[in-house]
Amino acid sequence: MLSRFEPKIKNERQLKAIAGVTESQLELIAKEFRYLEDEKRKIKYEQAVLAGERIRKPGGGNKGILQTPIQKVLFVLLYGKTYPTFDDLGNRFGMSKSAAYDNICADFPLVQKALACMGVLPHRTFRNINEFRDIFSDIEEIIIDVTERRVARPKDQDKQKENYSCQKKMHTAKNTIIVTMAKLILFVGQTFTGHNHDYKMLKEEFSTKQAWFEHLSVLVDLAYQGILKDYKGENIQIPFKKPLKSKKNPNPTLTTEQKEYNQRLSHFRVFVEHAIGGIKRFNILVHTFRNRKPEFIDDVIVLCAGLWNLNLIPNV
Repeated sequence: MLSRFEPKIKNERQLKAIAGVTESQLELIAKEFRYLEDEKRKIKYEQAVLAGERIRKPGGGNKGILQTPIQKVLFVLLYGKTYPTFDDLGNRFGMSKSAAYDNICADFPLVQKALACMGVLPHRTFRNINEFRDIFSDIEEIIIDVTERRVARPKDQDKQKENYSCQKKMHTAKNTIIVTMAKLILFVGQTFTGHNHDYKMLKEEFSTKQAWFEHLSVLVDLAYQGILKDYKGENIQIPFKKPLKSKKNPNPTLTTEQKEYNQRLSHFRVFVEHAIGGIKRFNILVHTFRNRKPEFIDDVIVLCAGLWNLNLIPNV
């Protein structure tokens, strides 16, 4: 299968290196992709016939370079994994820069929908707290954190300030991530600009007026100062913060018990770092993001999170 499409892919190890998936996973995605593409083509054809814009029967016209679902899925995954320019991507597949862009625009949403049909995409929003509780009904512990990605420095000065992250000392985009102890990404928040604070992002997506985390064990880091006061929940765990230096306390330190508590907490919180590292196997989340297609910066992190979950969920 692989040799017919891309002779340079010698084995599954190389496939994972350039696409981030195994051969069996690629075939599963392609199977869902085929169904979605057929449905899209059928609807488009019927609409064109009704509008009097279609004369040819289905299947007529020029054939593109990417003809099979596996080729199209691999094209999208290779783009996300290696993140080449469209000139480079087109050259690899024997097409122009504009054709490479057009293929990404056409096939990327279908790959994302295919992963949604497979049940591996993280949630984005919750209509109400009941929906949240239903989804998290089988979960006892969650870890909340934020991941940042570098974006191109805007020319506009106001946009520069909006995107600048004081923590990273660069222009970034940020997303809230909720992960289970099994490193499964259950939620990816909306994309915020780099100047937004982690805790502010959480409060915008999870109103403090609702008891979102009342029945969950929640682990967070020191960026979420105030969460114990603002949110209801008896098992929200946050590290102890080292006291500020003052005249009365010139050498502030944590107690032995507090240090041990922080150490135990970090032992479990590392799972969210593993999950973030897992989605950042895809270079589109690592290199400076340069795409200007609307909403694409938001879509790519969801796709990468879905591909990470695909590795963790058995028998998908």
